[in-house]
Amino acid sequence: MSNVLESAGISRILFAAAFSALAISLAPVSRACAQDIAPLSNNKERQGIVQQAEQTPPGEDQGVYSDPLAPFNEAMLTFNLKLDDWILHPVASGYAFIAPDAVRKSVGRFFDNVDVIPRFANNLFQLRFAEAGGEVARFGINSTLGVAGLFDPAYHWFGLKEHPDDFGLTLRYYGAPTGPYVMLPFFGPSTIGDTLGLIVDGAMNPISYVTPWYVYLPVEGGWRVAEAINYRSLHLNQFEEADRYAVDLYGAIQDAYLQTRIHKTKELEQ
Repeated sequence: MSNVLESAGISRILFAAAFSALAISLAPVSRACAQDIAPLSNNKERQGIVQQAEQTPPGEDQGVYSDPLAPFNEAMLTFNLKLDDWILHPVASGYAFIAPDAVRKSVGRFFDNVDVIPRFANNLFQLRFAEAGGEVARFGINSTLGVAGLFDPAYHWFGLKEHPDDFGLTLRYYGAPTGPYVMLPFFGPSTIGDTLGLIVDGAMNPISYVTPWYVYLPVEGGWRVAEAINYRSLHLNQFEEADRYAVDLYGAIQDAYLQTRIHKTKELEQ
């Protein structure tokens, strides 16, 4: 059961590959829908969901939420568990065996550096100009002095912290309704509003507008699969304690996700 938590977060990235295949059959809307979806592995406030769920046993400090999609959500949670059990975890374990930890962390920083546009844009949308400027500065420094983002001199040398943000948070920031909770296949926990945010963030990838779809989609799918494997390889044993929450693991994940998003929105409003 512990892998459910992992799949609920990490396996979100793998959806890009399947979504890309779907987009081929939906060519008129592929530009809008099959784009660079900001994955959880690069979204720092969402990475805390699993850890928060581990620390909050079912029934303790959990809110009561409207969940009209519960049957679908429970099925998707099981699906994500199987995906992680059968594919993501075994592949990530093999990768971790051959690649040193330092190398995999550098690869993670590279992926994070490339995904700068949604962070910059959403900080700008929220009129957080200092944070938006910080993202530009971080990208410039880490892309040069940090060797394409493999290292993070922007933080270690200049004290420039990353400011994770996404369009789902932008909607929340301006008071837009989030809609019901939904467990997405491959992506994990979300809401209707946050899912819309994923699509908007994905549409910010400039590469999709300058390359043919039959080139962009396979490359993007492979990129996101590699990103998921790298992130998973860095967290192979992080969730062993989660089995003790199997009584209501679904509720723990739901509460952790929604509370994390609420907390992050309040931080943005301060």
